Amino acid sequence: PKRSGGERIIDAPDEKLKQMQRLILRRVLAGLKVHSAVMGFEKGRSIVTHASAHTGRAVVVRLDVRDFFSSTRSDRIQAYFRFIGWNRKASRLLTALTTHNGALPQGAPTSPRLSSLVNHRMDVRLEAMLRRVAGSDARYTRYADDLTFSLGYEQGEVVREIIRRTSSIARSEGYRLHRKKKTHILRAHHRQMVAGLVVNKQANLPRTTRRWLRAVEHRARLGQETTISAAQLAGWRGLQHMIDTQRG
Repeated sequence: PKRSGGERIIDAPDEKLKQMQRLILRRVLAGLKVHSAVMGFEKGRSIVTHASAHTGRAVVVRLDVRDFFSSTRSDRIQAYFRFIGWNRKASRLLTALTTHNGALPQGAPTSPRLSSLVNHRMDVRLEAMLRRVAGSDARYTRYADDLTFSLGYEQGEVVREIIRRTSSIARSEGYRLHRKKKTHILRAHHRQMVAGLVVNKQANLPRTTRRWLRAVEHRARLGQETTISAAQLAGWRGLQHMIDTQRG
């Protein structure tokens, strides 16, 4: 299931293909640079750095790309391999090994990084658009299909223009934004959430989540049964550690 609701289709490759994709990831893709706005699937970047970029802002705008991986088409992947220097035959082979049914598959080790690399132009365009429309203080980050913008001032017409132009840029890159229910305009006098974290002042878990986590940890220390597994609890602790580290 998706964090936002609904089901996510996973096209997990078989083990031999997955091994080949891991090799491509290490040997071909790992050393390539992504745009500085990309916060997902990159060493030293996370949902915490994604959220922290938008703390203490007057307005936060969150937009969501529809069917992100399946809309990242194989012709763009092949063009990218050609762009970084592979010949036509090698580019076709690399594309065949990393795509399924003409697009990036969910569940393939290479899909997250390829989605970041091939969308460098889109990230450049979105950042440049934001600077033109909202000024140099405006901020943009992307975590996979989650596009987040923030402003140091509130002006409704500027926000509407950002949404309109983002939709236009996304369409020209082969994507569509989710409709209004996935468009969030979050102002400072209400709770502002980015990637599940509150960002009004500092990036942090919501208060109710922190209380729940403390209760779970207390039960775990006493050896009592908890509502989540030990691995899930370790994941929550890791997230809290990342948040604490980011805040210093």
